[in-house]
Order: sequence, then C-alpha cells, then structure tokens
Amino acid sequence: MAAALAGAEVVREMFGAPLERHDKGRGDFATDADLASEAAVLEVLRYARPDDAVLGEETGRIGESESERMWLVDPLCGTANYAAGHLMVAVNVALREGTDIVAAASADPSTGEVYWTDGANPLVRRGHVIRALRPSARTGLVDVNLESPYPTIGLDHGSALLADSVFTERFRPRVVSTTLAVAFVAAGKRAGYITDGEMRDNVHFSAGVALCLAAGCTVTDLRGEQLSSEAAGLIAAADEETHAALLDVIARQAEAGV
Repeated sequence: MAAALAGAEVVREMFGAPLERHDKGRGDFATDADLASEAAVLEVLRYARPDDAVLGEETGRIGESESERMWLVDPLCGTANYAAGHLMVAVNVALREGTDIVAAASADPSTGEVYWTDGANPLVRRGHVIRALRPSARTGLVDVNLESPYPTIGLDHGSALLADSVFTERFRPRVVSTTLAVAFVAAGKRAGYITDGEMRDNVHFSAGVALCLAAGCTVTDLRGEQLSSEAAGLIAAADEETHAALLDVIARQAEAGV
C-alpha cells in the first residue's frame, strides 16, 4: 500500500504538467511521470525489503530473476490516458512468493483510493475509511482491452467481442484502457473484464487479478481454464453467471474466426 500510494502521489502531482515522452517502440511510450512514479515505488520497496527482487515496467529486473520474492511494479497503467490529460490510471504493486501473488495494491490517483489485499482480505481505503470489496454484476459494465489482437482465441482484434449482439444486449461495454478496471471488478464497479496476453509475472495485471481472487470473483483464462503460469488471457467476472455469459461470447467469436 505504501509503495502504490507513493507512486500515486507522484502521478497526481505531475498531472497536467508538460511531460517528455520516451519511445518504447510499436506505438508504446513512457512519460517522465511513469519514470518518477516508479522511482518513488522502488524507494519504498528498497527501504522496506532491500533483499527482494523487483520487476518494474520501466526499469526492468532488479535482483535475482528467480528470487522467491519478486515485486511486480506498474507505476502508471494508462499512460496514453495520462498523456492526453485524463487521470484514469492506476499504480499497481504486487508481491509474488514462489508462484503465488500473496499481497497486492492498486492505487487510483484520481480519487486517492487504494485497493489492496494480503492474499485473503480484499479491502479499499479512501482517506481514513476502510471497507471490504464486494464484487457485483449489477452495473452490467464490462471492460474489454483493445490494445492488441487476441491470438489465444484467434481473433484479429478485441473489438470483435463488442460486435456480438448477445454481449451488447446483456452488458454495457467499456474501454477505459487501464488495469484499474480489473480492480473495479473486485469492487463491484464493473461486472467483468476481458483481455488477452501472458499473465505470468505481468506487472499490469497481477495486482488486479489478486484483488479479484481475494474478493471471490470468478477468474480464468480466455478458455475458461484456471489461471496458471502457462495461461494466456484473462476473464475476471463478478460471479459465475457473468463469467459463463462472457465465456460464451468469447467462444462464439472464436468459432466464427472473426
């Protein structure tokens, strides 16, 4: 929590200032705020846990890559939003011990909220108020990550999911382009979240996945299988019924080969 909040404070303070972009290739980039936030997160982690390894989105690996304890850091998830003047971003910090994420925090700089779990209890703090996270599908909002193709199920683009009439009749699709939306599933602010991509040691998704699992959400890969080191893609749903409906949409689109 301390590390995520330290990064979020930097992100909030630098919001709206002129920022240099650092090209990462293939249309991706970081800003000075990404770098400064990661530095703030690493300062907290190095002070508190100097012997642990860290994998940061911007600085890469620090320490032994096969360390039993590895911190996964995404200092500003939603860089394109941020650079365009939108504070819809997250600062994600997760701790992997062995193969399990045992603690995680996702901070929202726009509200000052921080969602966190010790691996068992899913909580959110805003100011001095702490409450339990309670997933719910009542909003009907489902976020779909459109950043890349969905090779796991054979789709050229995630937008194919949005063209499914059954999906749009039951759910209200959203694209906020930050993994803060995964934490929103755990908090009941989203009914579900869908993305492709490798989940193993993923600095973007590990914190949100840990929050969803601790909150009792239904979480699988895109084929409905349990998440594992080989799993690709993610469906995080508020409950089993919502998950089944989303899985059906994905299977229908995969069969169509859109």
